[in-house]
Amino acid sequence: MARTREADRLWAVALAAAMWGTSALMREPLARELPAATIVVYEHAVIAVLLLPWIVPAVRALAKAGPVVAASVVVIGAGSSALATTLFTMAFAAGDPITPQVLQKLQPVFAILLALALLGERLAPRFALFAVPALVGAWFLAFPDPFAVSVSDARGAALAVGAALLWAAGTVLGRLAGARLSFMHVTALRFAIGLPAALVIALASGSSLAIEAGQVPGIVLLALIPGLAALTLYYWGLRRTAASRATLGELAFPLVSALVGVALLDAQLTWGQWAGGAVVLAAVTALALDRSGPRPSGVEAPAEPPVVEAARR
Repeated sequence: MARTREADRLWAVALAAAMWGTSALMREPLARELPAATIVVYEHAVIAVLLLPWIVPAVRALAKAGPVVAASVVVIGAGSSALATTLFTMAFAAGDPITPQVLQKLQPVFAILLALALLGERLAPRFALFAVPALVGAWFLAFPDPFAVSVSDARGAALAVGAALLWAAGTVLGRLAGARLSFMHVTALRFAIGLPAALVIALASGSSLAIEAGQVPGIVLLALIPGLAALTLYYWGLRRTAASRATLGELAFPLVSALVGVALLDAQLTWGQWAGGAVVLAAVTALALDRSGPRPSGVEAPAEPPVVEAARR
């Protein structure tokens, strides 16, 4: 356990998630002008071009990693990257700039279940003391009236929840793939696979690929900051962080997005939403501090995911 605690990079996962929280600054204005699938295609194209030097070595490494790791990377690229980002962008057109992001509160639930099933991770009983308040706080942060969600709220919520489920799978499978691949290889493969998948989604949905010159800066910033920079840091941190712990660090995403929405996008939060945000921040901070104690709570991850070991055989 001492080695696992020393290697833990939850702080890097949380910082990457905070960078994701800035995406509304670029994504929300673009979503009002372009189809969601179009935005995702160009977002992936910019990142894929920047990662070209890593793509060929990443493909070679993937060929040696075994079929389970290869399948995981395909799901990450096509599902957790292309499809999830499309659903997430559609959610902006369906509602306000805060709700789609804070609804990622459901991602920890999905990721914890997947991590238990696929990675053999174990939850200590005290884990619930941090996870439950964080999830409840995120719920109150998500809706102005958490006990009466409207149909319009539900439509945007359904899209955001779909993205959360796919991103949760990416969290778990990213750690599995990271046991055999470097974090840069996982990142390069994510977008190398995600680009053609995003193009298929755009063509299947009849989305036009035409964009205007004035929209290019927003797409580039979206690709670089909450895209490439955040994901590179995320996979570097995820390599030494249990997936079910990492997904709680990712709650920095809805917290920062709420602050960005209020401060820069003129969104309004009720007192209940502010209280929910405070609970999220307190729970995630308490979890990180508790992790450094002599008897840490939370998740104890095996040295290497058992599924990867099976793939070697």
